[in-house]
Order: sequence, then C-alpha cells, then structure tokens
Amino acid sequence: MTEPITVAKLAEIAGVSIPTVSKVLNRRKGVAEPTREAVEDAIRTTGYVRRPRGGRPGAGIVDLLIAGIDSQWAFALMQGVSAEAQRLGLEVIVTANAADADAQEAWLQRMVARGSDGVIVAVAEMPGQVSAELREREVPVVLIDPVGARAPALPTISATNWAGGLSATEHLLELGHRRIGIITGPEDEMCSLDRLDGYSAALRRAGIALDTALIRHGDSLVSGGKLHGGTLLDLEDPPTAVFSCSDEQAYGVYEAAAERGLKVPKHLSVVGFDDVNLCQWISPQLTTVRQPLAEMGAAAVRRVANPSDMGRLELPTSLVIRKSTAHPFIR
Repeated sequence: MTEPITVAKLAEIAGVSIPTVSKVLNRRKGVAEPTREAVEDAIRTTGYVRRPRGGRPGAGIVDLLIAGIDSQWAFALMQGVSAEAQRLGLEVIVTANAADADAQEAWLQRMVARGSDGVIVAVAEMPGQVSAELREREVPVVLIDPVGARAPALPTISATNWAGGLSATEHLLELGHRRIGIITGPEDEMCSLDRLDGYSAALRRAGIALDTALIRHGDSLVSGGKLHGGTLLDLEDPPTAVFSCSDEQAYGVYEAAAERGLKVPKHLSVVGFDDVNLCQWISPQLTTVRQPLAEMGAAAVRRVANPSDMGRLELPTSLVIRKSTAHPFIR
C-alpha cells in the first residue's frame, strides 16, 4: 500500500514546519518566497492534491464532536485542541450535544460539506453507520477514550485510568481508611470501569473485601456527587472516605457532607479525578488524580493532522495531593 501524502510528509520533504505547510496550502501570508517555493515543489513532486477551502477535503479544518461544553472537563480538552490546531495552522469547528443518531447524521453531512481534514470524537457513542461512512471517505478519526466506550476500529487517546483509580485508593488506604466509597461515571463508559477496577485492585492488595454497598454509578456532574454522596453518607456504616471519578462530582460530595454537618477532611476525606481548575477554587482544595486533558486534546489534533501516526495512545495520570484528605475521623 502506498504511504499517504500528509501535511507532515510535505513538511519533512520541504524541510519546513507543519504550520508553514498549512499556510502555503491555505494561501496565507507570512511565508518567505523561497520557503513557499520549497513547499510548492514538494506538492508537485509528491502529487499531493491541493484541495482548497469551501466544501472540499483539505480545507485546513478539524472537527471536534463533543457530548457537551458545559463542564470543566470539556473546557480543558478544548483548550488543548484549540492551542494545537492554532499552532498547526488549522481551524477547529466544535459541535456539542450531538447525543442521538439523527443529530450525528446531520453533523456528518455538514462535516463532509465543509471538507474537514479530520475528526476528533468525544461522545459516549457513535452510530455504526456514521463510523462506517467516515472510514469509507477516509476521514482521519481519533476517539478521546475517557468519555467513550472502547472502539477497536478507531484510534484512541486516553489516560491511564486503571492506574489513576489504583493510586487514588492507595492514597486513602495509606492514610488509614478502610471503608472507602466510590462514585464512578456512567456504568457503560470504559474509563469509569477502568477506574473502578483500579479501586478494586487496591482494596484486594490491602486484603479488604469489596463491599458493593460502597459503589455508586454517577453522572460525573455535581448533581451526581451530591445524590450518591448523600446515599453513601446515609448508610448505617458510612465510608470515611469517598473516591469520585470526576472533580465536579467530588464537589457534589462536598455539598452532601455539608448538608449532614460533616467537614472535609475532618470527618470525610474526598479524592477526585481530572484535576480541573475547580480543584483549587473550592475549600478545602481537592486532592485528585490528574489526567492530562489539554495534552490529550493536542495529541488528537496531531494525529488527525498526520494520519500515518495512528493507534492507541495512553498518557500517564498522577496523584495531586492537596487539602481534602486526612486520617480517618475517630467517632
């Protein structure tokens, strides 16, 4: 199979940067004439098909299909996508709340009409016919794994969710906690299941039996944390610590604790997941597992800009200890 001619390949041949090639392809100013000629020569010798703006592929556009933009998770991801796209001379078109098959089909038609160079997907589920049409049209697609189910046919970028769940739980165990609740995201999301598996593995290693009464499946939002945090705290034998699989949901646990006259971390330790800005705004500042959301977004842009670099990529998580965890409260 002939290796596809990509913008990255043109940049390599011409001895220039990818953003410079993008400027030449999109007929933008700011490129010295000898450099422009080198890129034009690479285009001619490789047979690269210059496809101008206006509804045809090669328009210098990346589509981001995302479940919603009303969370700090989404904001951090979009920051990474936007910054990297700007560096590469690409434009980003964001489509949010494409939650059903009809909406995604409508998005697909618009994406085809504007001639996007690639698609970054951050939705829970993409209908098979949409995925099939993207493959048929040879549109580079990258799936942001943390919000979606596994899709072996698609290149994915994710964080080390299992390791993150393990480190969060081990931190609480090291502080002396033995009844540790967990509030995951939606049950059908692989990132949630991976974090739950990490939590379970940490308990097993500590010789603690898994108690299903301490496991709740939330929605990754403040509302889910408040609801399920309250349910855990109302148990006859409540947890002394809660691991929330999202920071916003962890804030909901704060609210549930406050309603019951409990203080974090004196009476209840809380760990989140993501490390969004909220972690440092709330009091006490939230201990959390950092997943590199901006870096994940940037990596997705690079991959759709250079489709020869596909496959599964996992970026490391890390535990960030702040003020929301302490030794168990002695009742």
